[in-house]
Amino acid sequence: MIGRAAATASFSLAVLLAAGAAALAGPAKLVTRNNASYGTYLSDEDGHAIYLFTADSKSRSACQDACAKAWPPMMTSGAPVAGPGVNAALLGTIPRDGGMQVTYGGMPLYYFVGDKGAGSIAGQGINHFGGEWYLVAPNGQEIEKQAAKKTGSW
Repeated sequence: MIGRAAATASFSLAVLLAAGAAALAGPAKLVTRNNASYGTYLSDEDGHAIYLFTADSKSRSACQDACAKAWPPMMTSGAPVAGPGVNAALLGTIPRDGGMQVTYGGMPLYYFVGDKGAGSIAGQGINHFGGEWYLVAPNGQEIEKQAAKKTGSW
């Protein structure tokens, strides 16, 4: 069991490192994906789900330190790009740790280390670090429907 957990953690870390490297190579690109339970939500161009944090406010991240390790910010090296289904007018950035974090409708965006790859949405509905985490709809709203409330670790 420990071997499986270590392999899963290594895979998740590799996914996030690849996403971070892609952001450093150019602007982040957001696209949409569909899920039978939650409908259409935002993801990066590699299919990794993007989340918003209810403890954040517009243009301000409340997720720091241990929170940012579990929920890495979506970073970009230039103006983020809107793919199909994404509203370019809602895209923006805020300064973070010497770089730029992507925002949508003013809300900072994040990945989740518990996601297992493209299409994984394990972070949906988690209550963690003083707020809830939700997938983001193309209109910028959190997707709550059918979210089973989960707390603590994933």
